[in-house]
Amino acid sequence: MAMAFKNGCQACAGSVATPVTNADYMVRQEQTESNARSYPRKFPFSLVKAKGSWIEDVEGNRYLDFLCGAGTLALGHNDPEINQAMIEMLSSDAPLHTLDLMTPVKDRFVHTLISLLPAEFQPNAKIQFCSPSGTDATDAAIKLCKTATGRSSVIAFGGGYHGMGHGALSLTGNLSAKSKVHALMPEVHFFPYPYSYRCPFGLGGEAGVKACCNYFERTLKDPESGITLPAAVILEPIQGEGGVIPAPVEFLQTVRRVTKELGIPMIVDEIQCGVGRSGKFFAFEYADIVPDVILVSKAIGGTQPMSVVVYNKELDKWQPGSHAGTFRGNQLAMRAGTVVMNRVANEEFLAEVRAKGDYLRERMTALKEKVSIIGDIRGKGLMSGCEFVDPKGTPDALGSLPASGDIAATVQQKCFQNKLVMEKGGRHGSVMRCLCALNVTREDLETMISIFEKVVLEVNADVTK
Repeated sequence: MAMAFKNGCQACAGSVATPVTNADYMVRQEQTESNARSYPRKFPFSLVKAKGSWIEDVEGNRYLDFLCGAGTLALGHNDPEINQAMIEMLSSDAPLHTLDLMTPVKDRFVHTLISLLPAEFQPNAKIQFCSPSGTDATDAAIKLCKTATGRSSVIAFGGGYHGMGHGALSLTGNLSAKSKVHALMPEVHFFPYPYSYRCPFGLGGEAGVKACCNYFERTLKDPESGITLPAAVILEPIQGEGGVIPAPVEFLQTVRRVTKELGIPMIVDEIQCGVGRSGKFFAFEYADIVPDVILVSKAIGGTQPMSVVVYNKELDKWQPGSHAGTFRGNQLAMRAGTVVMNRVANEEFLAEVRAKGDYLRERMTALKEKVSIIGDIRGKGLMSGCEFVDPKGTPDALGSLPASGDIAATVQQKCFQNKLVMEKGGRHGSVMRCLCALNVTREDLETMISIFEKVVLEVNADVTK
């Protein structure tokens, strides 16, 4: 593909020439970046501006962003209060990179976060700052629990996603990311996670939830199960990459009760579903439980890279230097993250998140009744999933049609053509997910659902004719 460049020609591509169009940038990116890049294959544009829920590319096209950094931008792009806080810090000569040294900014961040924990957790809470991504928080938590318990095995759940690092990937359900990476962390045991639409026990509904609960408890208490007492159990209260699947309250309460009875640390991964995304500050709050370890990243950094592990001090058996990370002292992230926490934790704000999420799912459910390519609508707060199915396929024992990643991909592509950015996930990439800004306006929400409805009706007509 030929490229147009400012101040030069294609021969100058390696020096000072500047691409002009989206296509130019895509060619340049393909020449220089890893084949592992993913988002540009779905969204082939180059961004230059962003404000609130809107982004703009180099050609002047404006898009409604319902991906928002995979849920990182809790308050959207370039929130004035967040930006002002960072500007003030940048203008003050305050240190920006401090490893794990103390600063007033860090102290405020830590105590703000601790104040948002369940009351019984607060006096026992410790925090480990990690390298910037959530995957490091996962690895840190596993190291912590193995050190504290002296045990080696870990229990995870099908459909879970905990990161792409070598240890975190071993705990992740998705096979495509793991199939060519050999000798991952051993002694990881996967248990079924309740998923009513595609129940792992073929039961669905309440019966499926009870089966998952019973299987978990009976297996861990069975002296012939073949699974030694684990160092930890890790789960997402709402599976994100697995297809936006909220864990039923009964399941979370069972896992908490059983792990407490057996002395197993319970790790809840709130990296995507936390910091208000679910309509509660932490998604596990819906079940009224208190875990031993909480993983937090994405939105907690207020647009800047940040990940932390919050844990019960009884697990703090580490020696100095047992876990580290060069950028664990990101002061801009702590300053911006404190702004986010103070805004998002407000109950009126969270009530709005729940109301907007309910409205979005009501509209999606109404759309589901008009088409044959939607199998299930689910979620909590502004974390919603729409699962696409093949209407010409053969239903399973529960009556659920086969998941269709192809139809979901077509919907995603057409949404992009209509200036709406949304991401897929779930089994076979069949689930379109909502990860918009938590302060999205009602007007922008209406624009999103109108585009989505238009696209789905068009795709349904093409598929069923």
